[in-house]
Amino acid sequence: MGRQIFLYGEEHLTVGKAFAICAGEMVGDLSEETRAKVVKSQQTVEEIVARGKAVYGINTGFGPLCTTLISEEKTRLLQENILKSHSVGVGDSVPDDISKLMLILKMNSLSQGYSGIAETTLDRIKWHIDNDIIPVVPSQGSVGASGDLAPLSHLFLPLIGLGEVMENGQKHDTLRTLQKHGLTPLELGPKEGLALINGTQFILAYAVKVVDRLHNCLNHADLIGAMTVEALLGSSKPFRPELHELRPFKGNQHVAARMTALLSDSEVMTSHANCTRVQDPYSLRCIPQVHGASRNAWLHLKELVEIELNSVTDNPVIFDVDLTISGGNFHGQPLAMALDYACLAASEIGNISDRRIYLSLEGIVDNVPKLLMKETGINSGFMIPQYTTAALASENKGLCFPASADSIPTSLGQEDHVSMGSIGGRKAYQVIGNVEKILGIELLCAAQALDFHRPLKSGKIIGEMHDLVRKQVTHATVDRVFALDIEKTINMVKDGVLLSAVHQKENYSTLKTNQHELFEVY
Repeated sequence: MGRQIFLYGEEHLTVGKAFAICAGEMVGDLSEETRAKVVKSQQTVEEIVARGKAVYGINTGFGPLCTTLISEEKTRLLQENILKSHSVGVGDSVPDDISKLMLILKMNSLSQGYSGIAETTLDRIKWHIDNDIIPVVPSQGSVGASGDLAPLSHLFLPLIGLGEVMENGQKHDTLRTLQKHGLTPLELGPKEGLALINGTQFILAYAVKVVDRLHNCLNHADLIGAMTVEALLGSSKPFRPELHELRPFKGNQHVAARMTALLSDSEVMTSHANCTRVQDPYSLRCIPQVHGASRNAWLHLKELVEIELNSVTDNPVIFDVDLTISGGNFHGQPLAMALDYACLAASEIGNISDRRIYLSLEGIVDNVPKLLMKETGINSGFMIPQYTTAALASENKGLCFPASADSIPTSLGQEDHVSMGSIGGRKAYQVIGNVEKILGIELLCAAQALDFHRPLKSGKIIGEMHDLVRKQVTHATVDRVFALDIEKTINMVKDGVLLSAVHQKENYSTLKTNQHELFEVY
């Protein structure tokens, strides 16, 4: 069976579809109707040039040079020069999948038919996507308004034979790569250079990744948090629907229902049904409120990202020969603020996870020993892994200062308010990486704590999770190099091994709450 086709500029692009195209599971293409719109838009730009009417970026300079008219014969040189002059990025290169997502997202935006881009240019971008020949893009240099100018300039240098590309995991000179494949550099037409670099695709690519990776963290946080609740003989009462109907935030209700399902049919939970403990510490009892708040933040970001995925974000926007609008659709503020919110939401998942890890070491349950090891003194047990999560949680707090709270004027004051969304996207991405590590360490500690309740059985899902951990990491009776164990459990979180196992369980349907569709990525 052939791969499914996605029609750029015509179908509704989602986070899931963007990832499917990026992974080669879906192929992006252009319909004849879309090609006709693109050609018409390009012809409109050519007519504007022929008329000599001043339109920003078509026959004028850029930024503070917007009043400088460019002659008709130099309008093409203007577009090549903008790619060169704006390629000023510094720092490490972004991951290849971020760069490829940028191509896909730009392709969808340009295909709307309001940008004056040439059909041949879109076909060349499509060639890069389809053949996994991905431009090298530095990570720093965008202020997130007037588009992600520097990273997008680097992204499209290969169109004119400049810059570098990644092919088969190796970095190559663009011109040599094009020659190897029998291709030559393109000559950009009027407005094309500006259309390519004006847009939010750097911010958006990071936002797409944040939606996906934070979703993974949120799902794991519920699973691992439930394992910790069970291991520490916490109560399931705080997760009852009656309580959450009185404060019906969608995320809270979703998490509470999942926790109830995860802790059902557990011999460990029923073993302390008549205990005298009145209530649990917040890190156990308030999982729906804390995880749920982060779920709500994630949902807000997902909704905004899907709007941006299907938007035109360059400037000026070409409606017809008599209507071109120099507006602000390139401004990254709508995503910048949401990314800062998501960054905080991710950090809080790591923060409460660290608190659960600390709690698991305290020996608050009779048969779960202090530091999760029976013979301590000569053994430090699991004392020091919590130092690592404390360090990661603290690092995340420092990264949570909102990038969008800052604005530094650029372009000699012409561009006097910027979003810094590019920085917010990179910070959120970094925070999520730290949260994956914290959750991996909680998984290690929760599995260790749960061992002390055997032979009592957990519910089906948590029992399966515990078995998966024990296939890779054995129970620790004495000190060892815990970094090796930690690496394995972190990889389990990052790779989604637990989620795959959960999805195969017959009782996974019990985790499908009333809000299930809302909190999924498609």
